[in-house]
Amino acid sequence: MEHSPAYTIARRRVERKIGFRIHLAVYLAVNTGLVLVNFLFTPARIWAFWPMLGWGIGLLFHGLAVSQHGAAWKQRMIENELNKLQKTE
Repeated sequence: MEHSPAYTIARRRVERKIGFRIHLAVYLAVNTGLVLVNFLFTPARIWAFWPMLGWGIGLLFHGLAVSQHGAAWKQRMIENELNKLQKTE
């Protein structure tokens, strides 16, 4: 069965949002574990902050890519590339 282009776009957006939510859940679970390990075994030295920061930056960019702002930015880039291609033809 063939779906409409609107359905395909909507499905892709939903998949991206679900992917972000899974990424967020894994981030929270793993970093909760890291914080627990940090405070149980080496409470004098706070090291769990660094992986949280690095991964958090990646999560931030993932969220921006999934948000409407990210989609609009991507669309503008596609339009710019199409304009460049049309000028060279």
